[in-house]
Amino acid sequence: MRLRNVTGSREMIAANDFVIHDENEHKGKWKEIFGNDNPIKLEIGMGKGRFIMDLAELNPDINYLGIEKYSTVLLRAIQKLEERQLPNVRFIRMDAEYICDCFDEGEVAGIYLNFSDPWPKDRHAKRRLESRQFLERYDHILAGDGRIEFKTDNRALFDFAVEEVAESAFEIKALSYDLHSDEKMMVGNVMTEYEERFSSQGNPICKYILERK
Repeated sequence: MRLRNVTGSREMIAANDFVIHDENEHKGKWKEIFGNDNPIKLEIGMGKGRFIMDLAELNPDINYLGIEKYSTVLLRAIQKLEERQLPNVRFIRMDAEYICDCFDEGEVAGIYLNFSDPWPKDRHAKRRLESRQFLERYDHILAGDGRIEFKTDNRALFDFAVEEVAESAFEIKALSYDLHSDEKMMVGNVMTEYEERFSSQGNPICKYILERK
């Protein structure tokens, strides 16, 4: 996907109170950011933020951190959050590769991965957010009962992700190759922008839920 550069986007992000700018300094102390002891959940690669903001509105007793590395995309999410003014949402602009530098062991209650970049070339497999390398990072920061939820319309990426689970500390608790036809897994489903678009075009959405073995 080609991203159109927005002049001054980094400066606007740096001046925004909804964005955490010194994320490494909050390792082990993220509850101080929100001023409560509520669980903290992450969406990695949050895009324009609709999913995480809808979740936060439905679950005011959970704190949400959206991670996005592209400034132009993050700026769109900031604009939406400024309109909605949700107290339990904050954003971080960073590459997820460094997530263990920002969160302590067991500090995160759950992780959402939605329509991630597929990195289609084999040599880039370890960059995929669902790779065994990233699952190892998630294992470090997730609480004992923490879950990982992944949705995509990319069947090749989903097949890869399913295979990677066997090489990790996790196991599949629920799986669907056609989420919107799965009555049980659709309970409480919150859609992303991509999910709404692709499902309306008749594309099946794949989803898994992981928990520790």
